[in-house]
Amino acid sequence: MIKQLIVISLSLLVFCVTPGAAQMMEQGFREDFQSLANWRPQTFSKIPRHSAYSIQKEEGKNILVARADRSASGIIYTRSYNIYKMPIIKWRWKVSNVYQKGDEKKKSGDDYPLRIYAVFKYDPDKAGAFEQAQYKALKLFYGEYPPHSSLSYIWANKKYPERILPNPYTTKTQMILLQKGPERVGQWVEEKVNALEDYRKAFGTDPPNEASIAIMSDADNTGEKAAGYISYIEVSAR
Repeated sequence: MIKQLIVISLSLLVFCVTPGAAQMMEQGFREDFQSLANWRPQTFSKIPRHSAYSIQKEEGKNILVARADRSASGIIYTRSYNIYKMPIIKWRWKVSNVYQKGDEKKKSGDDYPLRIYAVFKYDPDKAGAFEQAQYKALKLFYGEYPPHSSLSYIWANKKYPERILPNPYTTKTQMILLQKGPERVGQWVEEKVNALEDYRKAFGTDPPNEASIAIMSDADNTGEKAAGYISYIEVSAR
């Protein structure tokens, strides 16, 4: 199990919830991307090419632009929130293309023009003795706890019939396939999900209280490139 958790912590599918975010927000928030001041970069030691995140104007409004070119990296919101009080996540996104070699069921195809993560923080107070020992060992090795688990809302490359799939690298990340294939490429799409309900369906249990939001665009496995766009992200009670 320790080896599995080390693999999870090293994989590009897991983001570390900001240690300084110990006090969870008790109210919802909306990010309109006036700047990237509320976000910190997340890079991965074994992936030298990083995706680029910037803000540009479209029809007078700021939007986040994520560009992947044989690259992988992400950004994570610097504050956390209580998933039980604010289970709803809304956003508006579009992508330039999906990947020809992309495949949600294969490690070699595990790239997406956009992923929106709900990342759940490990809570030692709710862990059993064996799990506590495992995470303590990982904290000594990496300097912080890896996350407990995560949901990854993806713009899928293929049109698999499933809505929920385990990530090819780790079952600690469950993927929610919201958009599938190229039909809506280039179009703005509004999304609204209940992350608490999705977690229960994906993992069969309740999540830890503390969550954060992360964004990722990657193309390191497929060697392709794409651009993803987000006009806002909102976390709320309903």
